[in-house]
Amino acid sequence: MQKIVAIIRPDRLQVVKKALEDLDHAGMTLTEVRGHGVQRGITEQWRGQTFPVEYLTKVKVEMVVRDEDVEPIVSRIVEAARSGEVGDGKIFIAPVTSAIRIRTGERDEAAL
Repeated sequence: MQKIVAIIRPDRLQVVKKALEDLDHAGMTLTEVRGHGVQRGITEQWRGQTFPVEYLTKVKVEMVVRDEDVEPIVSRIVEAARSGEVGDGKIFIAPVTSAIRIRTGERDEAAL
C-alpha cells in the first residue's frame, strides 16, 4: 500500500476529484493548507497598494491505495491539476505498512 499526498491549487480540486472518480478512486481526505514553494509566494495589488503574499492557499489531497493503483492515480492527478504555471503543486508517495478499518477490524488492503 502507498500513501499519495498531492498539494494542489484549490481551483483544480473539482477537476482532480472528477478524474479520480472516473478511476473509481473517490476516497480521499482533504485539508486546506497554506505554504510556499521555491517561488516564495506572490505579489498582489489591492487599492493601488502592492503587498507580498508569502503563504498561498492550497488543498492537500491524501489517499492510501494499492501498489498497482499508484501510477494511474498519480498520472490522473498530474493531468487534472496541471495549469502549466508556477505553483501547480507537488505529489509525494510514501509506503504504508498497515491500515485498519475501525468499524470491522479489517486490516491492510481489506481495510481500503
